[in-house]
Amino acid sequence: MVDTANGSDRPQSLFSRLTTFMRGSDSSAQIRETIEEAIEESERNSRDLSAPERTMLSNLLKFGELRVSDVMIPRADIVAVDENTTLADFIALIRDVQHSRLPVYRETLDDPTGLVHIKDVLAHMEVQPDGSFRWQQGPVAQFKRPLLFVPPSMPLLDLLPKMQAAHTHLALVIDEYGGTDGLVSIEDVIEEIVGDIEDEHDEEVQQVKKLDDGAWSADARTDLEEFKEQTGIDLATGEDAEAIDTLGGLVVSLLGRVPQRGEIVPHPAGYEFEVLEADARRVKRLRIRELPKPVRVATEKPA
Repeated sequence: MVDTANGSDRPQSLFSRLTTFMRGSDSSAQIRETIEEAIEESERNSRDLSAPERTMLSNLLKFGELRVSDVMIPRADIVAVDENTTLADFIALIRDVQHSRLPVYRETLDDPTGLVHIKDVLAHMEVQPDGSFRWQQGPVAQFKRPLLFVPPSMPLLDLLPKMQAAHTHLALVIDEYGGTDGLVSIEDVIEEIVGDIEDEHDEEVQQVKKLDDGAWSADARTDLEEFKEQTGIDLATGEDAEAIDTLGGLVVSLLGRVPQRGEIVPHPAGYEFEVLEADARRVKRLRIRELPKPVRVATEKPA
């Protein structure tokens, strides 16, 4: 295939052809339809495609519709450091959060100035004759690398080549007012095609878990539709149902503020939320239980 769009006879790269395909252009419509039919056929005849192959192809077909906002880590979950942080404190934080690179900011996260990679810091570590380590003096800002900024509306198909061109694995998501909205890594993007990628530092935490007493424990970031699929409980009720996506967002909406740990928040459908974990900015984990239905006592009518 040649690159006719640019009037060139140079063959298109595989990435360019995949990008054209996933954008759903007229020329790729027939290919998309063929792949969809192959996936459906393989579900009836498992010998054609394995389950992981079907999942990956299905994810690939959906990939062209995704935007940065669909995969980004929300602002509340971003781990970053002030540019005046000492190298010793930076190393300690890296050890705690198990990340290899962190965004750097000046005063607040709305004023990001770059990112620091642990490799750049370790390259300036000196080993003393007695086996101890000596760090170069000065703040962590001296090891800053440029940081890529992207809007939440950017298609993932545009983000990938930008990250490749910038030789970076992280991009900071900036809202229309210039404030920090979230963070996206190349791993987050690739996982949309191949599924979750877990390394030796990832701890598996169940988002939704059935408790012995019949209640449910759930991550507050759990999508309401996902919670319904796992538990059969539909909590997306009321006028604001379409505007609320997660359990945590629902609790904040019901209460009108961010609740504190231990607070009980009733739901009009006959359930209650107990806040198991929270901080000043957000709810982290919840316990959801169905309230006992009132017992109606039949009264005997006089003869």
